[in-house]
Amino acid sequence: MTERRPGMGRVTAAIVAIAAMLPYLTLKTLWLTGHPVGVADPAFMTDPAMIGLNTMTFGMEAVGLVLALAFTMRWGRRLPAWLVLLPLWVGTGLLAVVVVTAPIMVLTGGPAVFETGGPIAPWIYMMVYGGFVVQGAGLMTAFVLYSRDRWPGVFTTRIDHAFASPTRSFQTVVAWGALLVAGPIGAVKLAGGLQDRVEGLLAVAGAVALVLVVRRRGRGPFWAPLVAAWLGSGSLFSGGLYAMIIASVRAPLGAPGAELAELFGMLAGLVMGMCGAFLLAERSGVGDVQPVEHPLEGEDGERDRQPADHGHR
Repeated sequence: MTERRPGMGRVTAAIVAIAAMLPYLTLKTLWLTGHPVGVADPAFMTDPAMIGLNTMTFGMEAVGLVLALAFTMRWGRRLPAWLVLLPLWVGTGLLAVVVVTAPIMVLTGGPAVFETGGPIAPWIYMMVYGGFVVQGAGLMTAFVLYSRDRWPGVFTTRIDHAFASPTRSFQTVVAWGALLVAGPIGAVKLAGGLQDRVEGLLAVAGAVALVLVVRRRGRGPFWAPLVAAWLGSGSLFSGGLYAMIIASVRAPLGAPGAELAELFGMLAGLVMGMCGAFLLAERSGVGDVQPVEHPLEGEDGERDRQPADHGHR
């Protein structure tokens, strides 16, 4: 039996994501090399805080590009699971909110929503956020199709699927604790603007979904609450971490002071993510397949597709 190559849908989604990343990477490269394109005040980009933030965001985007390539190449199936899942969890936590809110803001407010009056030209914001929407949709689509091929058990089992779980009691305590923290944080965010409301909805839905999958409540497909828990925890952690970084470096684009809710949201998201990692590690292996034997494109051996007992390593 030969290794199935990525389908046209996965390849197309990855190509779209990569194409949407290139303008952002080009812009960051120009800014970091002393070419303040689209910036009214050149000194703005020479601020050490802005240099640090631009370097960080360039690196994050570059990681996303490498992952998009991994989803379409055979060497991508050989990557350790954590090396794929961790950056995708952080990245989708940030992009999911943008994918939802940016189109709504443009439809309701028009291009004027990008006119902030700051040193950065409105067309820069339009290009950046438009790229985020496209790459977010493309990257998440490619990731889902990649995951369905590499870990099919996630998509074929039910929530109440029985499996050995030595840490289930610990997971239950952690999940309930995260809900007690994420619930109030989400409620506070629901009273804010559009972005805050989306973040609050994701936080509450994610925390509730995590409790459901840990307690195995329900007879529906496992992937549905897993997606909610993934996006909710990722949004809490990534959004909170970014807010803490902005506050700690006192970047020119940051709001004065760091909100306590962001700190607790970041910690709650981290705990939820760790709980989910335990859950997936113990639940893995049902119907999964081994990574391919050879990292390069070419003919596959008979051993390349076998029932797996290695889980999500």
